[in-house]
Amino acid sequence: MKKTLSILLVVAMLLSFAACAAKTNEPASTEAPTTAPAAKVDMNIYTISGPTGIGMVNMMALDEATALEKYHFTVAATPQEVVAKISTGEADIAAVPTNLASTLYKKTEKGIKILAVNTLGVLNVLNFKGDEIKTLADLKGRTIYTTGKGSNPEYIINYLLKANDIDPEKDVKIEYKEEGSELVPVWNTDDTAVIIAPQPVATSIKLNYEGAVIAIDLSDEWEKVSSDSKLMMGCVVVRDAFLKENPGAVANFLEDYKRSVEAANTDVEKTATLCEENGIVPKAPLAKAAIPNCNLCFISGEEMKTNLTGYLKVLFEADPTSIGGELPDDGFWYVG
Repeated sequence: MKKTLSILLVVAMLLSFAACAAKTNEPASTEAPTTAPAAKVDMNIYTISGPTGIGMVNMMALDEATALEKYHFTVAATPQEVVAKISTGEADIAAVPTNLASTLYKKTEKGIKILAVNTLGVLNVLNFKGDEIKTLADLKGRTIYTTGKGSNPEYIINYLLKANDIDPEKDVKIEYKEEGSELVPVWNTDDTAVIIAPQPVATSIKLNYEGAVIAIDLSDEWEKVSSDSKLMMGCVVVRDAFLKENPGAVANFLEDYKRSVEAANTDVEKTATLCEENGIVPKAPLAKAAIPNCNLCFISGEEMKTNLTGYLKVLFEADPTSIGGELPDDGFWYVG
């Protein structure tokens, strides 16, 4: 009897082990656990018309399914409007001039960071009936019409003239206009004058006068005389509080934005149409002609910090208030 019970127990144990082995050898499920995708973050993005905003128009055209986050765009009339929106928290991200970004950093008590530079120099030297211009040295003795008295264009022009052994006070005559539109009719009364104009005004002037040429791009001239900086005039900034709350969303924004800038440089015709549709440039044909001269870019990280710091130093030496009274510290720079 005992022998029979022992045999039955052994058989039961063997059957149990076999069942466990069978379960162990069953193929694992190939179905991945389902998780809901992270909700997209709403971003209020402000820009201004002109070159600073051109790189953003292809983002404006993204549909909700394609965009990595939920973008809400506003084209402001002036940089000052953008400053107000950043200061009150109504804008999360904004495209602004680089010196304004530095000023805003001080104004908001270090409440913003600069994400990337989006525009290099947009100032061009134009010539019509005057003697040929090949270098800035050829400007000696000429009358120059431009805009920006007491602001970046004046500081940039003076810096470059001096670097080419031209005294802005003695060797040339500089006449400042209030607005870029006032430069367009200059050659009606003085066709041998030189005009230094920003884009897209420079292109508009060129199109209005048959035979006029864009003789010099001041971005190129800057690089000839400054080895540790570039003429970086436009950028994108973010509210620091928004960045801390949404670091991943800001990284996604930069990914979409970089692609948008690349599209602006490679598909000029589509970008020009979008510029008109979004109020960045008044007419698509003007935008199409101007975009190749707008030096659109996407520069971030250490390259941005090194080259923009050099540019801000030049502005600081010309007028400290032009960048907020002091050079920004390390907290100004977004490192990703």
